[in-house]
Amino acid sequence: MLKMKKNVLKITAVLGLTAVLLNSCGPKENTPLVYFPDMYFPVAYDPLMKAQDAYSDHENEIPAFVRNNGATGLSPVEGSVAQNKDGVFEEGKLPKNPDEYNAGYDASKSLTSSPLNPANAAKDIERGKMLFDRTCSACHGTGGDGQGPIVQSGAYSGVPNYADREITVGSVHYVLTNGRNAMGSYAGQLNAGDRWRVAMYVINAFKKGAPAAASATAAKTDSTATKK
Repeated sequence: MLKMKKNVLKITAVLGLTAVLLNSCGPKENTPLVYFPDMYFPVAYDPLMKAQDAYSDHENEIPAFVRNNGATGLSPVEGSVAQNKDGVFEEGKLPKNPDEYNAGYDASKSLTSSPLNPANAAKDIERGKMLFDRTCSACHGTGGDGQGPIVQSGAYSGVPNYADREITVGSVHYVLTNGRNAMGSYAGQLNAGDRWRVAMYVINAFKKGAPAAASATAAKTDSTATKK
């Protein structure tokens, strides 16, 4: 009798487990119980669509949403790398191997002006200085002499002095985009237009000013020699 009861219990347990398994594997459109329906039946959400439900008693009370016709998806913030509002960058031109890289670098030296609107050159260079000081000066130094705080700490070396290099606005931009030697690409830190702005600032501040600085030094030396 005891053995029969054990067999009945085993059979009942097996049948119960089978029923649960079959029920859990049944058609999704007829599930008896769903704990997380939003995850179980995902619905594509369009962030640019006007919200159907109010966020509070005042529908779309957030000013940014109101200005955007109620849409919750806003434009990327200023400086987002994903944007190319200046329209000066083509992904297809990125080098795919060392030969393409070297050919591109040599060709970039012939570029002596940026594709940005020349009427905005003063503002572009001003922004380029701000970006250079924030992004590049840690290694290159605020004076472009390659003696930034990281170099002076001894943690890194070999950063060149811009005044000693044969560079153009095109070659500086190329290196910012693709990297060179120990310097990696800064395309992830600076968007397409801003890389040109930094390049413009580098040439304007450290190459055009180099001869003038040298002349001033020479004049000072001559003046000292005359006094002696």
